[in-house]
Amino acid sequence: MDLKSKIILIYGPTASGKSAFAIKLAKKIDGEIINADSMQIYRELKVLSARPFKKDLQGIKHHLYGFQSVKKNFSTGDWLKLVNKKIIDLKKRKKTPILVGGTGLYFKSITHGLVNIPNIPITFRKKIRSLHKKIGNKNFFSKLLKLDPLVKNRIKSSDSQRSIRAYEVKLFTERSIYDWFKKTKSIYDQKDFYKIYIDFPRNELLERIKLRAQEMIKKGVILEVQKFVKLKTHKDKIANKAIGVIEVSEYLNKKIGIKEVIDKISIKTRQYAKRQNTWARGNMHNWNKMSPIQLNKFLKKI
Repeated sequence: MDLKSKIILIYGPTASGKSAFAIKLAKKIDGEIINADSMQIYRELKVLSARPFKKDLQGIKHHLYGFQSVKKNFSTGDWLKLVNKKIIDLKKRKKTPILVGGTGLYFKSITHGLVNIPNIPITFRKKIRSLHKKIGNKNFFSKLLKLDPLVKNRIKSSDSQRSIRAYEVKLFTERSIYDWFKKTKSIYDQKDFYKIYIDFPRNELLERIKLRAQEMIKKGVILEVQKFVKLKTHKDKIANKAIGVIEVSEYLNKKIGIKEVIDKISIKTRQYAKRQNTWARGNMHNWNKMSPIQLNKFLKKI
């Protein structure tokens, strides 16, 4: 197997040991690691996002970690542009790109491309949201089905976010969002990739998640969130959704104690890991699914 000529993709739930495995692999195939986690891009959320510390890098170059301010917007499209540039650079230097993370949409954008829907004016989008609020979700979904029949059986009536998006795309572009999806294509061939999905045993993963929450406290997550809150980022910024922001803020406001902070972060992280696994089952059918034992065997064969 000629892994050196491939673009390696490593996906797995949080706390599954993706980073450690990627470093071992990079050492064997002369690779460099590129971040594929939407929270680890933020410089202000090092502990909260479990971003690798310098001592953990083991001499392997890491790219696109902690380079973005939480105050700025950063989309999947922005990430894809930067990653494509990094891959070109690494290939020129005869290095193997190893993409590591748990953000499914990042991986889907590189393997299948990103939908190139024209920008819809914010005033237009606000009108659609006002309509949704005025007539209610049920009536709005009925209107959507009449406007765009292709939505039927593809979007749940309860999914207001996707319903609104489908409605505004159809009304503004006069084409179904699913027509736009059909024209989406990756710039890479599927044979360019070697895809690994880390399938960690559930009980062991839950224990690792709890230990990670405890480690966050030791590494200074309280101070990190305190500084983050003082930045007063706009509430719609994605960084505000980082697991731990709300829980540590409650501690800072003397509403809960440290033990409850750890418990709440652990619960939310478990729920997130479950969503990541659900994503993998629905979108990663052709990935190489490996347990920790299989990962070790895989490394020995290289």
